[in-house]
Amino acid sequence: MSAQTQTRRITASDIRARKGGEPLVCLTAYDAPMARILDPHCDLLLVGDSVGMVVHGLDSTIGVTLDMMIMHGQAVMRGAKRALVAVDMPFGSYESSPQQAFENAARIMSETGCQAIKIESGTYAAETIDFMAQRSIPVIGHIGLRPQAALADGGFKAKGRNDIERHRVIEEAVATAQAGAFAIVIEGVAEDLAREITAQVKVPTIGIGASAACDGQILVTQDMLGVFDWTPKFVKRYDNMAERTDAAVAQYAADVRSRVFPSDNEVYTLRRIDG
Repeated sequence: MSAQTQTRRITASDIRARKGGEPLVCLTAYDAPMARILDPHCDLLLVGDSVGMVVHGLDSTIGVTLDMMIMHGQAVMRGAKRALVAVDMPFGSYESSPQQAFENAARIMSETGCQAIKIESGTYAAETIDFMAQRSIPVIGHIGLRPQAALADGGFKAKGRNDIERHRVIEEAVATAQAGAFAIVIEGVAEDLAREITAQVKVPTIGIGASAACDGQILVTQDMLGVFDWTPKFVKRYDNMAERTDAAVAQYAADVRSRVFPSDNEVYTLRRIDG
């Protein structure tokens, strides 16, 4: 009997154990082909509700549904074999009660096979995180700038810019960690605040627009690859995919109009199989 080597999947415990160690490499993923490319390089792939804006063209994440997250989570799980895959819980799927959050998180995990879920976690969410963690749902928290709260906050604004905000963000972090989250995403805070939070909590912090003071970083993959004309100022563009794709498609269109097609020996032919 032949033996097959199976790639070991990174777990929530593995991520938690990286506190203060080698920085965590994290990116977003929304489909199987991209997940397959990212998987060998990343510790964590997040199926973010940013999919609503990045893939579906929505103005915010508010219109993202549970079914959308499950569909994209299933696709990413087909492509990723090594990285821990976490799926965002969309707006309205966890706020009303811990029981609602658990039921929807359990549905996400059972239907996608993902290893964790992520929720945007103000101090109000501590009870919900504890409820889920006690019932074997690995949870990642998300503090600071919380996209699902952007409408209430008046837009996508950095957090912790004054003493009151700073204290609130620290409270969010401490409450999230103490409630049982195994990692915390910190978005849109200054380096000194990110460093203070990282020192205070016992779980890894993963920054997005929060400097290298965190235990790792996550970016929206399409921002990092230069898919869009505009990129957040904290993102380093490692490619200019929009321009390269535009040039490739323009060349394809020119070839078609010029009737430049593969030669006969490059064309696949179908052979009839008898009997």
